Amino acid sequence: MRGKSEPAAQSPSSSSAGASSGASLDPIFHLLRVLPFSFLRPPRLRLKLPSLTLPSPNVVFALLLLTYFMVVSGIVYDIIVEPPGIGSSQDPHTGSVRPVVFMSGRVNGQYIIEGLSSGFMFVLGGMGIILLDLALDRNRAKSVKVSYTSAGVSSIVLAYVMSMLFIRIKIPAYLR
Repeated sequence: MRGKSEPAAQSPSSSSAGASSGASLDPIFHLLRVLPFSFLRPPRLRLKLPSLTLPSPNVVFALLLLTYFMVVSGIVYDIIVEPPGIGSSQDPHTGSVRPVVFMSGRVNGQYIIEGLSSGFMFVLGGMGIILLDLALDRNRAKSVKVSYTSAGVSSIVLAYVMSMLFIRIKIPAYLR
């Protein structure tokens, strides 16, 4: 056992780590490193370090929600493939052209509006879950709890029903 004043024996790996940290055996390198600072003085700069303030929790939540919306809407697909915003089809009886929002029959393709509307339904369902979580707070008034609960449940139900409708439009024979 060694005492406090005795230095620890250096292993070969620790001595090579010390040599690479700036201590060199080359005397010219040492002169080039020390000599200029013997007669040159670095200026005293009074620079203020920039202070970064953390964003508020609401800003972080809004950015995360926006990122979630863009990801589930298929913004990466829209940027790479560049599909049209909305499609069109011709009515066989009248011959008129009508707009089509969903690219029916193609699971791997989407119009821009189709992705945005599906992404909005996913965000609506997520907001419903958040409202249900807020309704569990014991410090809120009963009327606020009831409002949060009813808004949360209705948001989740609406998002589910609309998402299933979107899937049935997209894939006509799905779950039938």
